[in-house]
Amino acid sequence: DVPDGLADPRVYVLDPCCGTGAYLVEVLERISQTLDEKGSDALSAGEVKKAAMERVFGFEILPAPFVIAHMQLGLLLQNMHLPLEENERVGVFLTNALTGWESPHKHEQLSVLQELEDERDAAERVKQELPILVVLGNPPYNIYAGIAVDEERSLTESYKTTSKVALPQGRGLNDLYVRFFRMAERRIVEKTGEGIVCFISNYSWLDGLSFTGMRERYLEVFDKIWIDCLNGDKYKTGKLTPDGKPDPSIFSTEHNREGIQVGTAMSLMARRKPTGSAHTLLFKNFWGTSKREELLHSLLEDTSTRYETLAPRIGVGLPFVPASFAEAYLLWPSLPELFPFSSPGVTTSLDDFVIDCDRSSLEARIAMYFDESVSDEEIRRIAPSALAKTHRFDSVVTRRRLMARGFLRENIVRYAYRPLDLRWLYWEPETDLIERKRLEFLPNVVSGNLWLEGRQRTPNDSFDRGYVTRVLSDNFGNGLSNFFPLMKPRGQTGSLFHSASEREGGLATYNLSEHAAHYISSIGNRPEDLFLLAVGMLRAPLFAADNDGALRRDWPRIPLPDSKELLLASAELGRKVADLLDPETEVDGVTSGSLRPELRVIGVASRVGGGNLNEGTGDLAVTAGWGHAGQGGVTMPGKGKAITRPWTSEELAAIGQGAEALGLSAEEALAQLGDQAVDVYLNDVAYWRGVPSGVWSYTIGGYQVMKKWLSYREKALLGRDLKVEEMYEVTRMARRIAAILLLQPELDANYLAVKGATWEWGKSR
Repeated sequence: DVPDGLADPRVYVLDPCCGTGAYLVEVLERISQTLDEKGSDALSAGEVKKAAMERVFGFEILPAPFVIAHMQLGLLLQNMHLPLEENERVGVFLTNALTGWESPHKHEQLSVLQELEDERDAAERVKQELPILVVLGNPPYNIYAGIAVDEERSLTESYKTTSKVALPQGRGLNDLYVRFFRMAERRIVEKTGEGIVCFISNYSWLDGLSFTGMRERYLEVFDKIWIDCLNGDKYKTGKLTPDGKPDPSIFSTEHNREGIQVGTAMSLMARRKPTGSAHTLLFKNFWGTSKREELLHSLLEDTSTRYETLAPRIGVGLPFVPASFAEAYLLWPSLPELFPFSSPGVTTSLDDFVIDCDRSSLEARIAMYFDESVSDEEIRRIAPSALAKTHRFDSVVTRRRLMARGFLRENIVRYAYRPLDLRWLYWEPETDLIERKRLEFLPNVVSGNLWLEGRQRTPNDSFDRGYVTRVLSDNFGNGLSNFFPLMKPRGQTGSLFHSASEREGGLATYNLSEHAAHYISSIGNRPEDLFLLAVGMLRAPLFAADNDGALRRDWPRIPLPDSKELLLASAELGRKVADLLDPETEVDGVTSGSLRPELRVIGVASRVGGGNLNEGTGDLAVTAGWGHAGQGGVTMPGKGKAITRPWTSEELAAIGQGAEALGLSAEEALAQLGDQAVDVYLNDVAYWRGVPSGVWSYTIGGYQVMKKWLSYREKALLGRDLKVEEMYEVTRMARRIAAILLLQPELDANYLAVKGATWEWGKSR
């Protein structure tokens, strides 16, 4: 009910992190424009000057931008031919915007700096006495801002509790911009009682699990919330639009095309007197290289058509973004509700020392590390990271301690380093040689046990979790991978260093919750059927697409079939997926026996121009540029050499023959595999022929599986050529993935069948 908006003399405006004053200048320009439109040209400059001095305020903590902000506003008024007089100043103050809001406030006297005392007192008059109606700006984003102290501490604590939604997780609330949001909310809600908060900020708070309390609070205290989501995020979307086109930051310029790394959003939150809970939450996405122009143009659109109205759901954390999931999704049990015991994946930090593709190489290297006759200098030469300086532990002291104890050869174990990439790990339990050793994981890795990977939050833009392994596993990519076992120990007692046979004797019970066990007994199936159902469900593309919004924000929820027959059928599909994802499990027709016709033409080891490959003359060296060493020994992916081409008539005939046996048409098979073939080169001589484009681009856990495998095998990194067996391993990898892709129609059909005949989880509770 303020028709003149920012130009109305009752409207007090604050930019609490004004920097060089860009937003304040625009506020004053807007005031000038409004007054000019009212026909008061000759008087408007005086009103703008009065506003700049008495009701449009900026706070800045750094002296240099503070000085520039004064200069910017001074130049604006000078250009209006009404410059500041010698004893006049604009309302920009050098102060910490996050403190000084409570009165009375005691201060240590700064007797030799009277000007700073005056500056502080003037800023605190604004903070404590004036009815700020609009808080706007661009708060700083810095999750490493440090621990808040004194008055700032309450700003970080306020969003850590909730009344209905799940408690916050992670450390996102430490980000500095959250403190500014809380300061602004408190100013409008608890002091003025009405007004507007409008920030452009890091957009992680819109759906992050750390911000559930923050979102719940805003729905309670603001009447209307508008979100203009500007995307442009490096980590979640790779700065790509949903259709794969460039999506730069809104802060990108011609000279800085990348802009900033994190995605951003503009949030406008309004509160009226009297107020209730939020009546409306409105959302709009902006993508691509023309988002600035689209954003400005959208101001001319009818807001009723411009925005999508959202209804945030408590069960997925009240996200302030569209959340797509099946109508009954929140009624299905989550992975932890079905399988209560899980372990995070291992994190090593010394990969080049404790991990190797060859067991013999790893054992020899670790044996030297434990050998007292081998000097520290020699160890540094053969394995620099083993004795490198680190903030985690004293590497020299650690070596002395371990040499005194001795080498545990039985702790060289098979290790899922990446999806479909098994290696060997020396698992050291007593020191920080392994950064996150996961003591609860290895003792439960026994013959017959399966582990299903899942995450509470998926950092990728699309859901591709659900890897299955039978061995100790790495933490896959950014974030935290949890592994849920089929079986759990009877009781975790005694030494962790059991032999394989001893460890096998320790497994006694299935990893089922009480409610999951009730479901199994009620429907008359085996516990492993339920586990395998979950395996197949997580690899069904339609399940992921149907529930994408929820899957990226919390644990996957699994629909349970209401009949024994449907559960058995689901479990059979899940077992096929589990076997295909395990490089050490032979699959008849895929990796062993008489191969299926469509798989025979996939990933065939070949020589340019025909003929045989010679292991002894360097033909198997990976030198096409698939990977290189990055800082700190990290392997960085390279472009490599992959040539995309049409399928040959012979390849199409084989695919058609195999598709017919699977009950698919050739077109349906190609829709799953990819309509083009990719020839993937090791070097200029050798390549794998006929990798389907869908297989080549296939990801698990955020990794492009085949390309990731190759990036670690570049000769400069591996130190040798590939072995013949490793050549076959890549072929089998391509065929395993192809078989999974061709299984997807069945997985989707099974998901729809289960979704249409779902057990009521409440019966089990």
